[in-house]
Amino acid sequence: MDLDPVLLSRIQFGLTVTFHIVFPTMSIGLAMLLTVVEALWLRTKDELYLRIYRFWLMIFAMGFGVGVVTGIVLSFEFGTNSATFARLAGPVIGPLIGLEVLTAFFLEAGFLGIMLFGMNRVGPKVHFASTFLVALGTTISASWILAANSWMQTPAGIEVQDGRFVVTDWMQVIFNPSNLYRLPHMLLAAYISAALLIAGVGAWYLLKREYLDFARRTFSMGTGLLSQFIAAQLFMGDTMAVKMLPLQPSKFQAMEGYWDPTPTAPYLLVIAPDQEAQTNRFQFGIPYLGSLFVTRSLHGTMPGLEETTPNNQPPMGAVFYAFRTMFLLGLVLFAAACIGIFLRWRRRLFAARWYQKMMLILAPAGLVATVAGWYTAEMGRQPWVFYGLVRTADAVSPVSGASVLSTTLLFAGVYFVFLCAFLALTIRVIARGPADAPATPLYAGPVKRGLATDPALVLDGGKSS
Repeated sequence: MDLDPVLLSRIQFGLTVTFHIVFPTMSIGLAMLLTVVEALWLRTKDELYLRIYRFWLMIFAMGFGVGVVTGIVLSFEFGTNSATFARLAGPVIGPLIGLEVLTAFFLEAGFLGIMLFGMNRVGPKVHFASTFLVALGTTISASWILAANSWMQTPAGIEVQDGRFVVTDWMQVIFNPSNLYRLPHMLLAAYISAALLIAGVGAWYLLKREYLDFARRTFSMGTGLLSQFIAAQLFMGDTMAVKMLPLQPSKFQAMEGYWDPTPTAPYLLVIAPDQEAQTNRFQFGIPYLGSLFVTRSLHGTMPGLEETTPNNQPPMGAVFYAFRTMFLLGLVLFAAACIGIFLRWRRRLFAARWYQKMMLILAPAGLVATVAGWYTAEMGRQPWVFYGLVRTADAVSPVSGASVLSTTLLFAGVYFVFLCAFLALTIRVIARGPADAPATPLYAGPVKRGLATDPALVLDGGKSS
């Protein structure tokens, strides 16, 4: 059997990215939550906020660890499966990834230990600063990664010299045309994902009638944060889609599911595309809504994928359904947020068990939508690895399909073990429930005093230090 190394390399990278992106998304969102919760604890001295902090800190730590480990693999894949990619883009992508490590990963690693284990060793201000800096590190990390990926989507600030990319303007590389829209879109996706997880766990405890004070507070926080972030996300997503049309027309055309330019177009929900015949064998949609969404007019003309030459077209079906998954989930979450606002206004947020069941079901929806969004971005860029400059088929290493297949199966097995372990530990944390906060604050005071009273660091039985 002839194994295509290009296809298999894309499958392998898709597998590893799909698994990896879930954990940074959780880390970014939960780090923001932990910062807010600890600030509320320090301001109000309400022990419930401390319990919420400690509960979600455990889940954050596990997700952060898995995210770091699985992210390392992606860097190696650039060299093993995509050597031409690494050779061409090394002068651009390499410094961006290096800056991500220097400015973000070191910041996270430097303060994560204090955040996890330092509450009884340092003062409250130092510990809160550590939580804030870890959250800041996750955001900075996302900024550099999005800058690199957005540059692949919309290259800028480079020249091609002797078959390599040479940077002529780093500001254009970093702040390339799509990064200004994709970065806030990704950060909002992370915050929405965290809000849904918080609300889902709160809903679980409310339905089981356990830890009701914890459940009410987390359910209220989760649904409240969701209502704010999802409104901003719908606006940001619509803005990004409109801005991306002139930058990546083929991606946008595939997202909407039309082959020919179509006036007064319905918003398609289901299609059966035939890429070879350049037509849809079947399609179903909501009349007029497509033109209204895209052109802001009921009779506007929807662009078609036939406007792009066939050899430069992305796969219509894959891009269409990935985008529909993300977009329709966004509408569902917006509806859920509106219902939550209404129930809160009627003071029935904690009494409506049907709503709590709905939020429990929707708990993973933010992560699913995030993965679908990445599929839309990456498959919509095809057949280019650097849009308009280098094709994916030309960036693959001269490796055999069998070797790529074997490593893909190995990664799938290892990642499955990681996933099972993470889910088992998370379920165990949730089943055990939030631990009761101690009667006195855990903060020990200034760092100097904490070091001086630590038995492990005191010499001569405490007579000298």
